[in-house]
Amino acid sequence: MKANLDFLKYKAYKLRVESLKATTAAGSGHPTSALSAADMVSALFFYAMHYDPADHANPTNDRFILSKGHAAPVLYAAWKEVGVLTEQELLTLRQFNSRLEGHPTPRFEYAEAATGSLGCGLSIGLGMALSTRVSGHNFYTYVLLGDSEMAEGSVWEAIELAAFYKVHNLVALVDFNRLGQSTETMDDHNIEQHAAKWQAFGWETFIVDGHDMECVTKALDQARAVVGKPTVLVCYTYKGYGITEIQDKEGFHGKAFSPKDLEKYLLELAERFPQEADSFGKYPETIVMPKQEVKKEQPGVMLPQPEYTIGDKIATRKAYGETLVLLGDYSKSIVSLDAEVKNSTFAELFEKKYPERFVQCFIAEQNMIGMAEGFALRGFIPFVSTFASFLTRAHDQIRMASIGRAPLRIAGSHVGVSIGQDGPSQMGLEDMAQMRSIANSVVLYPCDGVSTYKLVHLMANYTQGISYLRMTREETPIIYEQEEEFLIGGCKILRQSSDDQVCIVAAGITLFEALKAYEQLKQENINVSIIDLYSIKPLDTITLKAQAIKAYKRVITVEDHFIQGGLGEAVCYELRSSGCTIEVLAVKELSRSGKPEELLAYHKIDAQAIRETVYTLLK
Repeated sequence: MKANLDFLKYKAYKLRVESLKATTAAGSGHPTSALSAADMVSALFFYAMHYDPADHANPTNDRFILSKGHAAPVLYAAWKEVGVLTEQELLTLRQFNSRLEGHPTPRFEYAEAATGSLGCGLSIGLGMALSTRVSGHNFYTYVLLGDSEMAEGSVWEAIELAAFYKVHNLVALVDFNRLGQSTETMDDHNIEQHAAKWQAFGWETFIVDGHDMECVTKALDQARAVVGKPTVLVCYTYKGYGITEIQDKEGFHGKAFSPKDLEKYLLELAERFPQEADSFGKYPETIVMPKQEVKKEQPGVMLPQPEYTIGDKIATRKAYGETLVLLGDYSKSIVSLDAEVKNSTFAELFEKKYPERFVQCFIAEQNMIGMAEGFALRGFIPFVSTFASFLTRAHDQIRMASIGRAPLRIAGSHVGVSIGQDGPSQMGLEDMAQMRSIANSVVLYPCDGVSTYKLVHLMANYTQGISYLRMTREETPIIYEQEEEFLIGGCKILRQSSDDQVCIVAAGITLFEALKAYEQLKQENINVSIIDLYSIKPLDTITLKAQAIKAYKRVITVEDHFIQGGLGEAVCYELRSSGCTIEVLAVKELSRSGKPEELLAYHKIDAQAIRETVYTLLK
């Protein structure tokens, strides 16, 4: 299709006008960032992208991600020009009851992903683009990045992996306007220097005048013809383009204009850009429609009962890998992403059976989480796995996935001091605090193979937010029957009597220490109850309170996690008004290398420490 350049220029003019009006009405926002991007957005929405505006759920639509999320006004203006928004609604930008937030979120359903924390968008786009290799849908994903976010390492993780996987249907555009929030970017306006970086990573690279519509559309045509590699358009632009007073000048980032200035700037834009809209062509003739296809709703994933036998031993991380394979048998929507530790997380079991649904992300956890979000937003059920300690560096991507309502399933292995000799750098001791802090998250901590199997199955069907599985390195014995049922927000009472003196709450590896303590205390005629708190978030508050009250309001929690933000704090919060005396046994200082049993004893979270705490409470 030949580009109608005058029409596209007019649309770019309209995007500028609407962005200015919306930010002035809001009294805040980033108008200059929208002005630099308007020509690229016009070329994408009204020329390059193939999509049906009336059927946003169509899985064959091309996708657009605004990684520089602060330029949200130009995104909303584009959808207004398409016909999705009215001008009246556009002017509600940033208001409390508006779906048009300051940075895009799914409250505006045409926003592909939540963005605004810079450095996240390209990873999401890479996940979306790679998803076509599983789904068979032949769409392109376009990602518009700002040059400031090119300082983020996560962007280069995505750039490298996209080239490694030769993802031809991923097209990045860099708004190379040289100005960041408070200073010039590192490359300033040295566009050849910046483009050389992309080229060195293996991308098909075009240097483009980002305000020359003919150059932009020609490069987008060429990008669509590239095979065997992703494409980037490094677009030379000016921040605040179109307004002489602010163009390419510092000090205007994130500042809306007064009504008086707006009037003046709109007059200049009207003089500078074409106005005769009716002669330029109209939507929908300018938009290429994709193949019509209805998005299929994914049914819940079903599994048979597990085949683990009481007394057998298996590490929960291995049970995770085995369960993942079975989920893959029952649903083609299951995909696995791993950060080059597949032999430790046992994601390799899934890879061996379903290599086409496994993505090796290498040691790049931030990009891995972003890619998983991309898969999730295209209707897949992604399971992400690595060491729990290494998930900390991807916290922002996890947080943004939560804001984006992307139901990721994350499995963190090698938790706690019980991993032993590898030492503190490998010990996941912050993960419960990290994951509990995520909105709408679920945090699960199985102790054996059966509970792992059942909880991973629950995660596959949980779609309301992030779900996290905490996995132990060591083998543990099977304690549950195959038919045992588990619930998100549940717990199990493993031991109780009619006269329990103390209620002991544990999960994972320390549950077995609690059971050892129970047997020892029983020999001394001291009755205690034992709760397996496998669901850390949400908690079974009703059962927890009832058992605590039965045990004379004496409670001990024990966990292989730092004391801050873990199981103990969760229990203390739920029992805050119950009048209970609660002793929290947790890791309270940096650990060291050693045998698991030595480290559990050193940090006073073993059976002996539990017994001593019981004695103290009973004095």
